[in-house]
Amino acid sequence: MLIKVSYFSKTTSSAPLAIFRIFFGLLMFISIIRFWALGWIDKLYIQPHFFFSYYGFEWIKPLGDLTYVLFFICGLSALFVALGLKYTWAIITFFLSFTYIELMDKTTYLNHYYFVSVLSFLLIFLPAGNYFSWDTFRNSRLSFPQIPQWNIDVIKLLLCIVYLYAGLAKLNPEWLLQGMPLKIWLPTKDDLPMIGFLFRYNWMIYLFAWGGALYDLLVPFLLLNRKTRGLGFMMVVFFHLLTAILFPIGMFPYLMIFSALIFFNHQFHQKIIDILHQVFRIKYHKTYQIQNSLFQDSLINKLKIGFLVLFFLIQIGLPFRHMLYPGNLFWTEEGYRWSWRVMLMEKAGNAQFKIVDNASGSWFYVNNEDFLTSFQEKQMATQPDFILQYAHFLNKHFSKQDTRDFSIFVDCFVALNGRKSTRFIDPEFDLTKGYESFAHKSWILPFNE
Repeated sequence: MLIKVSYFSKTTSSAPLAIFRIFFGLLMFISIIRFWALGWIDKLYIQPHFFFSYYGFEWIKPLGDLTYVLFFICGLSALFVALGLKYTWAIITFFLSFTYIELMDKTTYLNHYYFVSVLSFLLIFLPAGNYFSWDTFRNSRLSFPQIPQWNIDVIKLLLCIVYLYAGLAKLNPEWLLQGMPLKIWLPTKDDLPMIGFLFRYNWMIYLFAWGGALYDLLVPFLLLNRKTRGLGFMMVVFFHLLTAILFPIGMFPYLMIFSALIFFNHQFHQKIIDILHQVFRIKYHKTYQIQNSLFQDSLINKLKIGFLVLFFLIQIGLPFRHMLYPGNLFWTEEGYRWSWRVMLMEKAGNAQFKIVDNASGSWFYVNNEDFLTSFQEKQMATQPDFILQYAHFLNKHFSKQDTRDFSIFVDCFVALNGRKSTRFIDPEFDLTKGYESFAHKSWILPFNE
């Protein structure tokens, strides 16, 4: 008699999830320490006078000197996650604190930070602290050496989404046919020992462009297949170590390398646990708990699975929202964020704001350095939502000094992927009349080749 087993009833070893938790927590802890040590907390969240908030999250702001406390909480919770100490509370605290940091100023937006927020949110729903953890060391009843298979597979799915969307985003003429923006970036690395001179040749630029696209599109399938998994992982290590050498993207390459270990079988991860057990004399329980709520067909588990299905539907659909907007995506950047488009363009711009007194007709230009850091000004000059938000800030600032009614215009020119600088924003549009929304910003001038 054949018994049909539901996918959600299949079980596997907890070892891969435990190892993933350890590496994730340690890397995030190191990342926070590194951020603090380099002085970036002060530079990015203390020194600026103005912060660019995300639409719908305007209430999230840096906390002054208390921002250091926020980073301390974030780093400590990451360490607790690695140890499996009060895991549930630790991962919730890490997700909330890290995401708050990410949302404080969109000037610092990176897909890498978004990935950490999404991944930590996912880990809230997974029993990553129920094996080889401080919690189970203190209470063996919390130890579950066996967990439902889907708890491992959802992490694999998220990683596949990241790679596949990054690869699909590279299937555009700018990247494949023009080698942009690599043609701008790589020649600046020609002083690297042994390989730097190769970046002076166009064939190497296109090798990187096409190779990067093929890597993103192929590596998920290589990692999923047992026969090609070793090759796939070697490609992951090579690719991310190379990007770490070429570009200053922090801990992200190492996070992706260690995350890829989740694709290996549970015997591989159990060997790592056994090594850690021997080296650090860490006690853990291998006994399988029969009465395990993780396997019960309960309402809570059904709700959890249903919520995660919705979560992944959003992750799959969100990157395509740019199709709802007219114009060139790289030019308007409407629907660009939160879509796994990693390092696909180089934009440089200049924005000069004109404040006009509507009563007298008198006007003056703003010195952006009076309000923005050089990094903020660079980001602002090429992104429409930044420009709009900054204009409203200026209007509020100057209106506080007197009661006059102002109009604000911007003379903005942007160069995209090495092209000549062209006008970006309608100079006749009063930015005080524009408001942030999900609608298309009609005052962005059309992109012309």
